[in-house]
Amino acid sequence: MKPLISVLIPAFNEEANVRRAYAAIVETFSDLPGYNYEIIFTDNHSTDRTFQILQEIAREDRRVRVIRFSRNVGYQHSLLVAYKAASGDCSVQIDCDLQDPPQLIPQMIALWHQGHQVVYGVRRSLTDGWFTALIRRRFYRFINALSEDELPLNAGEFRLVDRRVLDELRRVDDTSPYLRGLISAMGFSQIGFEYDRQARVAGESKFPFRAMFALAVDGILNHSLIPLRIASITSLIMGTATFLLLVGYFIGKLIFGQDWPAGFATTTILILLSITLNAIFLGIIGEYIGRIFMQSKRRPTPIIEASLNDEYRPRHERAASRYQ
Repeated sequence: MKPLISVLIPAFNEEANVRRAYAAIVETFSDLPGYNYEIIFTDNHSTDRTFQILQEIAREDRRVRVIRFSRNVGYQHSLLVAYKAASGDCSVQIDCDLQDPPQLIPQMIALWHQGHQVVYGVRRSLTDGWFTALIRRRFYRFINALSEDELPLNAGEFRLVDRRVLDELRRVDDTSPYLRGLISAMGFSQIGFEYDRQARVAGESKFPFRAMFALAVDGILNHSLIPLRIASITSLIMGTATFLLLVGYFIGKLIFGQDWPAGFATTTILILLSITLNAIFLGIIGEYIGRIFMQSKRRPTPIIEASLNDEYRPRHERAASRYQ
């Protein structure tokens, strides 16, 4: 049997791009006759014509599967569902805007055949403005420094993963997944390759600064306990400094007879500083507790509103619950 490649494409309000993405994948695999492929679109409850276009494509080509959610569940959740739904011997994830070139898929498959379970793209250049690009690169270095796992620098979501990794991802039950770090932390043989990211041709970016900031928070909290340790270390330092100041005050007062002036300003500053530090670190602790709370609720999320061509899955039993 020919190896089956699952191509995963998340989409949200991408009516200008879904047909381009589909055509680009079909053209890429026309040069790879030794492989079968399926294309899995995950529609994050688009409000434009994205789903209608995907329905048309799915009717024309049974290799195209479409999973539509009952609401916008976020980029990472939609990716996790796509990974769980993949039937292939490996999967390739690519964004619908084609900023990651599909022409590089044969190179990724070649590296996979060399025995690597994960093949990821390393962005040599970015199409973002200089400030956004700088923030991205600094973030990658920052999270790698904080994380207890070895996370690749400047790697995005353009990656190939082996069936072995896909089977492990089926077992993941996380209310705030960060797949880039999760897959990296699994180990196996992983290799990166450099490429230049392309400019978006049509449509608008669905990843504003707010979404990037939320992803950064997930990445840090999902892969590091250092924020909690910083809180503990800072409280220890502040407690030690306060104790030393208290000892110094008593020594000056009782031994040297110092008549200290009433320090209203100093006392006020110290109190406000203490309140500020408490608020910051309680916020950090609250982020972790909030994630524990959301995980413990066991919500059935994401909910699949519609699934097209699911009956044509060539491997593995068909079960919607496996997508959850």
